[in-house]
Amino acid sequence: MSQAGPILFVSNAERPAFIAALDEARLFPVVDTDWASAARAVEQVQPAAVLAAMSGGHEPHIAPFARKIADQLPYLPFVALDAPGMLPPNALPFSSRGGNPDRLIARLRAALRVRTLHATVLRRLPEVKVSLPEADPVRDATVLLIGRGAAYPALSVALGERVGVVGALSIEAAAKHLNTRDINGVVLAEGFTARVADAFLTVLAEDTRFRSLPVVVTAHQLTQSYDLPNLELIPGEPAKIAANALPLIRQHAKEAQLSRTLRSIDAGGWLDPRSGLLTTEAFARDFSKAVEQALSRGGGLSVARFAFDPNNPRAQLDAARILSRLMRQMDFGAAQKDGSVIVVFAETDFRTAHMIARRLSAVMRHTSNGKHEMRSDPVVSVDSLSPSDTARSLLARLSADAARAAS
Repeated sequence: MSQAGPILFVSNAERPAFIAALDEARLFPVVDTDWASAARAVEQVQPAAVLAAMSGGHEPHIAPFARKIADQLPYLPFVALDAPGMLPPNALPFSSRGGNPDRLIARLRAALRVRTLHATVLRRLPEVKVSLPEADPVRDATVLLIGRGAAYPALSVALGERVGVVGALSIEAAAKHLNTRDINGVVLAEGFTARVADAFLTVLAEDTRFRSLPVVVTAHQLTQSYDLPNLELIPGEPAKIAANALPLIRQHAKEAQLSRTLRSIDAGGWLDPRSGLLTTEAFARDFSKAVEQALSRGGGLSVARFAFDPNNPRAQLDAARILSRLMRQMDFGAAQKDGSVIVVFAETDFRTAHMIARRLSAVMRHTSNGKHEMRSDPVVSVDSLSPSDTARSLLARLSADAARAAS
C-alpha cells in the first residue's frame, strides 16, 4: 500500500528493536523525535502516522499533542505504545508484548487505510451536495459486549456512557448480532474458557467482514497470534478498559462513516451518510415513482413504518442502519423527520411484508443504548397499496395505523 509521508516516532528513550523492524521492512521510513519537539515535528515532517512510546517524559506533552494530531486532515493515526494509564480519545492503544513487529505493521496498515479513505472522501466531496457528518463518530458507534462475569454490568455502564451497547451472554448470541448489525467493536469480557475465547477469535480472523474490527479482550492472556490487526488485550478497571478501547472503536466508526459518505457521493448525494438509507427527498421521489409504476403495471407494493420513542433518537439511527444492512436489494427506505423509519417493499403482498417487518423489528429489539438501558422496541405498522391509493394516501393511512397501534 502506498503511503504519503513517513512515520513519526516520539520517545524520550532509545528506539525499541521492533520499531527498527518497520524501517527494515521498507514499508515505513521512521523519523525520530522527543516529546518536547513532537508537536513541531508533526508540522515539519507531515507524517502519515504517529507512534509514541509512553515510557516516561510524555505526561506534560500528551494532551496538547493528541489535540494537535486530532486537528490534522486527513485523519492522522496516532498509536500509543504500552500506555500505563488512560489514553487521550484519539490514541490507539498498542501493547508491544513480545516485541512482535508484524502486529504493529498490521495495526498501522489498518489505520492507514482509514487515512486513505478519508483523503478520497475529501477529494470527492465537491462533486455532489454531501457533507461529512460533523459529530464525533463514536457517538453513533455500537459495541458488542460479550461476557458473563461480575465485571459485565460495570463494563456495560462504562461503555454505555459513550456508545450504544449490544450485550451477549453467549458466543452464539454474539455471532447472531455480528451477522445482523453494524458493530464497531467487540469487547470479550470474562466468563469464557481460554478455548472458547480462542475459537471465537479464530472465527473472527477467518471472516473478512470482521477482520478489521477492534476486538478488546479483558480477561485472557493472548498467547496465539490472530490475523486481527485491531486486537488488543486491555485488563483492569471497567472505566480504564472503556477509555482505552474507545479510540479503536472511534477509528472503526469513522471508517464506517467515511464508507457511507463515499456511497452517498457515488449515489449523487441521494443517500444519507449517517443512516445509509435514502435522504427524505430521494425517498419521496422514489416512492411516488414506485406507486405510479405499481398502479399502472399491477404487482404488489407494501410499506412498513417503524416508530420509536421520540426521547431515544439513537433508536431510530440504529434501526435505519439495521435496515440498510438487512433490506432486500429491491427495497428502499428512509429515516423520517418524526423519528420513524419507513421501508418500501417492492413486489410484495401484505402478508409477506408483515412477516419481513416482524423479523426486522425482532433484530431492533435487542439493543439497549447508554446508561439507562433504553430499549428500542419499535411500534410497527404495515400497509399495502390498493387501486384507489396515491403515494400520499398510502403514507397517511400508514401514519394513522401507527397512531392507533401506539394508543
